[in-house]
Amino acid sequence: MKTWKKSASVMMVLLSSLCGRDAVGTESIKIHIRETKNPISPFVYGQFIEHLGRCIYGGIWAEMLEDRKFFYPVDGKRCGWDQHEGKKVSWEGDGVPYEIVVASPWQILGPAEAVSMNTDQPFVGKHNPVLALDNPGELRGIYHPRLALEKGRSFTGYAVLKTTGSVDRVEVALQWGDTAADETVAVIKTQGEAFSKYPFTLAAGGNTHDGRLVVRCAGQGAVHIGVVSLMPADNVDGFRKDVLALLRELNSPIYRWPGGNFVSGYDWRDGIGERDKRPPRKNPAWTGIEHNDVGIHEFMRFCELLNTEPFVALNTGLGDVSSAAAEVEYITGAADTPEGARRAANGRTEPWNAKWWAVGNEMYGEWQLGHIPLEEYVKKHNAVVDAIRAVSPQAQCIGVGAAGKWSETMLTHCADHMKLLSEHLYWQRKPDVTEHVQVAVDAIDRVANIHRGYRESIPGLKAKDIRIALDEWNYWYGPYLYGELGTRYFLRDALGCAAALHAMFRNSDLYFMANYAQTVNVIGAIKTTGTAAWLETTGQVLKLYRHHFGTIPVAVEETMDGLDVAAAWTKDRSAITLALVNTTDQSKAIQLEADELALPQTISGWLIQHDDPDAYNDENNRDKVKIQDASFVITDGRLNVNPFSVTMIVIPAEK
Repeated sequence: MKTWKKSASVMMVLLSSLCGRDAVGTESIKIHIRETKNPISPFVYGQFIEHLGRCIYGGIWAEMLEDRKFFYPVDGKRCGWDQHEGKKVSWEGDGVPYEIVVASPWQILGPAEAVSMNTDQPFVGKHNPVLALDNPGELRGIYHPRLALEKGRSFTGYAVLKTTGSVDRVEVALQWGDTAADETVAVIKTQGEAFSKYPFTLAAGGNTHDGRLVVRCAGQGAVHIGVVSLMPADNVDGFRKDVLALLRELNSPIYRWPGGNFVSGYDWRDGIGERDKRPPRKNPAWTGIEHNDVGIHEFMRFCELLNTEPFVALNTGLGDVSSAAAEVEYITGAADTPEGARRAANGRTEPWNAKWWAVGNEMYGEWQLGHIPLEEYVKKHNAVVDAIRAVSPQAQCIGVGAAGKWSETMLTHCADHMKLLSEHLYWQRKPDVTEHVQVAVDAIDRVANIHRGYRESIPGLKAKDIRIALDEWNYWYGPYLYGELGTRYFLRDALGCAAALHAMFRNSDLYFMANYAQTVNVIGAIKTTGTAAWLETTGQVLKLYRHHFGTIPVAVEETMDGLDVAAAWTKDRSAITLALVNTTDQSKAIQLEADELALPQTISGWLIQHDDPDAYNDENNRDKVKIQDASFVITDGRLNVNPFSVTMIVIPAEK
């Protein structure tokens, strides 16, 4: 390793020489500082969050209970979780089973026959559990297991309850062990035969991954349980504090939501109004429950907390034109419009400043809910956009694309009804690291070149300058370790993501937006457990480039195998940032030429590197692959680039 860092750097250089890792040969890179390209749109650092797996629920959202609204009946017949067989293909789990919720996670305390499901005017959804009490000396109830608790940590929650008869005792307990000393209890004073909300705060007295929240009662009568909630007390408006901190490190300027395949079966009206009264549903596109706890209001608050722009996907699958327009009006309409008035009644008088709309998702695919033939879909797209513009003239609409016949037809018939055209790209693992990285670069170049061809072949298209929104892109392969689609990422994937960004920079005339798919857990740049959150290897790369890479790309001349290079002026043109991705197991000696820019003998920058291309971060080693501040020695214009690394340096503009 030829990185110099204070006094330890000398030892690092000696070790690298002893290990036989000196650079092999010397090749040149020429940076043409006057050959600038279109500025890099900040939106290429976008993110995408979908209602899928543990991305939102179990990831970003702080709710700890899996089925707090009792979508599944509480019958105590089985464990709520079971193994789901992953499909054999690499992007669907490599055939490795992963765990999902298949029944109620709530278990029964006391006789099973004491719990029934009421369907007569339930609090929310189709039913709610009822505890039948006939013995003042016997505690009966339900409990939710498998909660991650930390000693000393406080949790806030509530239960919505109503009672009939003579109920003597109602309490909620948080348990971290099996003895009476291993719990803390909140006593609830119920107030009669109407549902009421009873808040509580409980602190854990021990560490466990199998904690329990217990609702228990005694007396003569019945207790109806409407909903229950439990969150860490440090949640921020319902979001996990630790996850928000990492999201701020990524500093993404725009977030796409709520899907993905999910959106083609999603009714946005399910996600507004009083949160506890929003109906739980089966996820229309994936496994699991859609609790509808995170809807429009929560997503917009999420964007406010992160100081990011919302990019809302609209349902053009099973959804119709009027529903899409109504959703846009709900978000952007004045309080005196029909949907704006509904929004105001739900607590938000002022409209949100939202202008980016994804008109559908992957409607070219037969897997997509509501898929229709292309010749019919172009008509639907145009009708939806006309309706959107009628309620929100500032709307910027993004059409569904798929390079080939679909994109060509959309650009031919819908060019006056879109600002950008969406494309999606995913890649699987290649055994050779250089090939693994190059597949991403080639795909991004291929799509850009196809779109350049459209501009030449479709009359009038070039003048419209419809650019690409690569609003899903990532590597996607391997077992699901963090819930559905919860793949792990390795250093090789970080190298690939860095090179993919380089390819977008080189095609900055076409790539206006790119949304890494997805942000948390689901093929995510952030992974979480119940008590921890950390940046994946890919997240480290996204953070590095977002914070430090320049904005005005310049031409770079290089032809080295196993090296991908990009350079850009900073916004104020005070420096050139140079990024190099070495995909080989050998150091590379690079002779730098930057026109008339003088190269200092020592230059500052950052490094992401590990000797093992399959190194990864997890809850026990969160920083095995990380960004390191570094100083690099330049000798006669020569820079040594470490094996399996992303190197970024800043060359001052002094001549």
